Amino acid sequence: DWRDWRPRFFFAGVWFAAATRACLPSIGDSKMDPRVDERGGGADLSYMSGFGNEFATEALKGALPKVGNTPQICPYKLYAEQLSGTAFTVPRASNLRTWLYRIRPGVCHTPLVPMGSAPSPNWLSRFGDVDADPNQMRWKAVPPVGKADVSFLEGMFTMAGSGDASAKDGVSAHTYACNASMSARQEAFVSADGDMLIVPQEGVLHLRTEMGRICLSPCELCVVPRGIRFSVDAAGESRGYVFELFKGHWTLPPSLGPIGANGLANPRDFLYPTACYDTDENSSSAWTLITKFCGSFFSATTPSSPFDVVAWHGNYAPFKYDIQRFCAVGSVSYDHLDPSIYTVLTCPSDTPGEAIADFVIFPPRWMVMEQTFRPPYYHRNVMSELMGMIHGSYDAKAGFEPGGVSIHPCMTAHGPDAETFEKASKADTSIPEKFQAGLAFMFETSAVLKVPAAARQAEWRDTEYQKCWGGLARLFDPTTP
Repeated sequence: DWRDWRPRFFFAGVWFAAATRACLPSIGDSKMDPRVDERGGGADLSYMSGFGNEFATEALKGALPKVGNTPQICPYKLYAEQLSGTAFTVPRASNLRTWLYRIRPGVCHTPLVPMGSAPSPNWLSRFGDVDADPNQMRWKAVPPVGKADVSFLEGMFTMAGSGDASAKDGVSAHTYACNASMSARQEAFVSADGDMLIVPQEGVLHLRTEMGRICLSPCELCVVPRGIRFSVDAAGESRGYVFELFKGHWTLPPSLGPIGANGLANPRDFLYPTACYDTDENSSSAWTLITKFCGSFFSATTPSSPFDVVAWHGNYAPFKYDIQRFCAVGSVSYDHLDPSIYTVLTCPSDTPGEAIADFVIFPPRWMVMEQTFRPPYYHRNVMSELMGMIHGSYDAKAGFEPGGVSIHPCMTAHGPDAETFEKASKADTSIPEKFQAGLAFMFETSAVLKVPAAARQAEWRDTEYQKCWGGLARLFDPTTP
């Protein structure tokens, strides 16, 4: 009788469930839980997840007002301060603002005075006087800073840009190389010019922000929106990339179209810091506040640490994302699809479907397209493309090293080198191939990028780059289809 076997089925089910639980990490396991940070020394940090959510967080219980935003007297005698990332009257669905409850309001600082020199002489935000150059360009990795004591701001080097920060129009792209801590100097920074997207390639960065702390490792990105004060501490030799938006804000692609409701960068994987205020011995002494405004730099002194927010609520805050969590999609029949399917973040323009900027990655993925040239195709693009390499190698050409940069301006031809073309043309496409040799990204913009003289003349520029296409022979044979 089958009923005699029911106890055995029950115990077998219990054993299977226990074995499965022992073998697979649970959702509460820190390796699976995006709210816990154990990378790069950030094990003591916690986050809130969900892109663009309305968050509420307090470092002291009861620090957030129970009703309203501006009570006559705030809990713990804090000051209420609103930070607006969009105009008051922007529609609610896209309105960005956060209420901060802090020990001193942000207005407590000495007058902002022009700095004698910028933190880095090669940090540009105005590109009207930069000479245009339509050539394909590539650079090796930015050299290490060596024994010098260089902060995140001092290590900034502009690779390309367009427009003018004072007009709230345009973009800029930089590399950075640093090894020092801003907080050790009691320095904080704020940009009134736009959002800053930070992509570390080597070394861990520890960010203090008004909303809390963020630990940022290679293969992650962080966005610090316009107007938020922060400092960056480098855990040893560090380098990477920074992208500034002079107009708009980074957001998720507004529609996945026929992909459906899921895929690409999932909203739950974006992490926001929890409230945390400085309490160390330096928190009550004066700090230097460096402000970037219309491409110029100003400094002021605050009476104490600017990272004194005890609680906050809202949807305008810095966030980070682990690029390795990206859910890639692609063709399962034929053709190499457009790279827009790998878009992580975008900043839409006023033209439907055209972005001020996109941040696109080329992650490890299966390539199964049959009878197809699988690497990226040869291309001329109305958009300008700047690429970076986080680790490994790029599948379209040799010689693109981690920490390097390549730029393909508007309508300038580019594509695989001769070696890649020959190899891919002879590949057996009946065999699926898993590409996991590296992680590259692309900063694509509708702006026409201009490269400053310092970048064009940099010692680490690969002046032989264009020769990678020199071996592309004439293969045309009118007698053989």
